[in-house]
Amino acid sequence: MAGDAAAPVLRVRDLSVEFVTEEGVIRAVDRVSFDVQPNETLGIVGESGCGKTVTGLSILRLIPMPPGRIAGGSIELNGRDLVPLPDGEIEDIRGRDISMIFQEPMTALNPVFTIGSQMADVLCRHRDLTRRQARVVAAELLAKVNIPAPASRLDDYPHQLSGGMRQRVMIAMALSCNPQLLIADEPTTALDVTTQAQVLQQISALQAEFRMAVILVTHDLGVVAETCQRAVVMYCGSIVEAGDVASLFSQPRHPYTAGLLASIPRLRAERLAELPVIPGRVPDLLNLPAGCRFADRCPRVQERCRMERPTLAGTGTGGSLVACHYPL
Repeated sequence: MAGDAAAPVLRVRDLSVEFVTEEGVIRAVDRVSFDVQPNETLGIVGESGCGKTVTGLSILRLIPMPPGRIAGGSIELNGRDLVPLPDGEIEDIRGRDISMIFQEPMTALNPVFTIGSQMADVLCRHRDLTRRQARVVAAELLAKVNIPAPASRLDDYPHQLSGGMRQRVMIAMALSCNPQLLIADEPTTALDVTTQAQVLQQISALQAEFRMAVILVTHDLGVVAETCQRAVVMYCGSIVEAGDVASLFSQPRHPYTAGLLASIPRLRAERLAELPVIPGRVPDLLNLPAGCRFADRCPRVQERCRMERPTLAGTGTGGSLVACHYPL
């Protein structure tokens, strides 16, 4: 996907990820391509199971192998392809150059070690600090994400913190080495609405301070509208539409994108009006159709759609891309 004139921090091209199961091989990500520019927030949007989280994990080479594997494509960080690198070099890049905020901090944080111990491990690994120095820096980072009494919180265990505070700890850990790219995988899913807003504001403020690029993986289009400059919409492991957020929301070209936008709850004069839904079900990844994967759910489907898979191509409006034979 074309970006700005500046060289992208991250350049993903034709990324494919497969998983071997007892029933057969599942291609969870299929020839996905996009760029992330410096200091930009890119949203990856789609329903559960569309491949957006697998895409984020693949960038950090965190896909369990086996049963998973990167079946093709490249993931370039500042021009360096991460796919063929040995594990030792990837471990140096994780946390230092690319960090990730996981969806559920209670499972991402180790329950048997204190917050301070876990933060110190990251700081000592990547910033060559002593444990004493790392503890001081860890307290400063907790203060930066608005955790009260940060020095005393270093001795707390994850279960002693609220969900919002655990997520802030994850943000502090992710930013501890001033990464060039932050991947946030559904960072507000398990939080109440007020805490969600606070966490998103903190990510945006810290992004401006550290001048890092952000990939925001989410199913929440409202979050994308508030925080992202560009977005890619995924369906069944592939990108079906991509472009700047303003164009995507005001003039969606793919019927799936239009369906997602129409299903956002809104205040209506008719209180009992039904919430629009996208009919049908996502196809089985083991038995994908030959043509467009959205064909059985699409209101604009034609015979060509069932026979020929559309490719992602430009629409001529603001650099937008759409994979549809009959775009809106």
